[in-house]
Amino acid sequence: MDYQNYTSPLSERYPSKEMKYIFSPEKKFRTWRRLWIALAESEKELGLNITQEQIDELKAHAEDINYDVAKEREKEVRHDVMSHVYAYGQQCPKAKGIIHLGATSCFVGDNTDIILMSEGLKLLRAKLVNAIKQLADFADKYKDLPALGFTHYQAAQPTTVGKRATLWIQDLVMDLEDLEYVLGSLRLRGAKGTTGTQASFMELFEGDEEKCRRLDLMIGEKMGFGSGSGEFSDGVYPVTGQTYSRKVDSRVLNVLAGIAQSAHKFSNDLRLLQHMKEMEEPFEKNQIGSSAMAYKRNPMRSERMASLANYVMSDAMNPMLTAATQWFERTLDDSANKRISVSEAFLATDSILELYINITSGMVVYPQVVYQHLMAELPFMATENIIMNQVKAGGDRQELHERIRQHSMEAARTVKEKGLPNDLVDRITQDSYFDVTKEELQEVLKPENYIGRAPSQVTEFLEHVVSPLLERNKELLGLEAEINV
Repeated sequence: MDYQNYTSPLSERYPSKEMKYIFSPEKKFRTWRRLWIALAESEKELGLNITQEQIDELKAHAEDINYDVAKEREKEVRHDVMSHVYAYGQQCPKAKGIIHLGATSCFVGDNTDIILMSEGLKLLRAKLVNAIKQLADFADKYKDLPALGFTHYQAAQPTTVGKRATLWIQDLVMDLEDLEYVLGSLRLRGAKGTTGTQASFMELFEGDEEKCRRLDLMIGEKMGFGSGSGEFSDGVYPVTGQTYSRKVDSRVLNVLAGIAQSAHKFSNDLRLLQHMKEMEEPFEKNQIGSSAMAYKRNPMRSERMASLANYVMSDAMNPMLTAATQWFERTLDDSANKRISVSEAFLATDSILELYINITSGMVVYPQVVYQHLMAELPFMATENIIMNQVKAGGDRQELHERIRQHSMEAARTVKEKGLPNDLVDRITQDSYFDVTKEELQEVLKPENYIGRAPSQVTEFLEHVVSPLLERNKELLGLEAEINV
């Protein structure tokens, strides 16, 4: 490890090795060579004077990239694409003259960017599905466990631990829908020439527009985009300038920012629940929570998730600005920003989902604490039921309401000012106006009486929304995530 130069945390600390490889130099430059091969093959098939021997030579050196040659050449010519064309030509002397024939730099640059984003989205898709699966198992396990609900972070009508988890799942389901839509809409730039008019290819094919159109589609098909049907713009964007529209990058990063929003919301909820000691994220046997306070079990995974989510959400602004400020067919002020913002958004989002999978694989619930918190507030929430039961027994609703209001205020004062348990039940049973025993009130105060359809909602949501989703994606299940240091 080089300790004397800056290294991004996103290149060594947080993401998975799979996502780091997708945005690695090797993956990029190997994709460039695949594109040059696809271009040469397509041009040969459309009648240009390119031999199979030349193509075979290109294929023979598709992966053994002579980086040193390209690096030295770039110092001289200050152009990364032409440096790699030169380096490839040194390895392929017979094919040297037909590498990059008719293309502009964006042929390899933009098409590669689309390919890498597509592969990145597929990896994130798999991790989203696995996070949904683990949350679904959690929701099903705890669908019947009553818990105090909160609005405005104030005690509110009870829910269940499992029902709360379905809210986290639903956010991820929406993210998956957005991801699949954008992934399905991605197209290659194709072979469009320097300003998108295909003028250079019109020259090569002696004015044959159909061959120029076919070239686009053939390259798309060879690179895994398009059905090969020959339909208009199948697999490639129908029109481009020198680049594909930079709105594409913005659409993709908006999807990643959506995942970040959902993860941040989950991390907030979990950290609040951990503060209340109702739930905890995993905590390893030898993990240290604090350098000073040895007893602490800090929620470092959830905190890291929130921190990375903030970065991704803010990063989504970068491609918006780039798309908005491009001039005409293209300006190069997108390049440096794009190289950083797109790759790092994917790396950070990958890290977030790795954390999501890791956390949900080992979340701990403390049912007794959940119960105690609920029962400390439930007497207040049960007052309406108590009033109705007493009215049925012949009581005056207005008088009952006033007496319970006064008892509630006194019970609340006892809790807040004296730090004592909620004694509302005792106050009601000791009031001679109420014809009710403590045992009868305990029946009224059963938590399951106040959770509505929460368990059924969990069952229905898992059955009708989540299970079909998981069945469609069952080949993606089984991922495990070990968080990096």
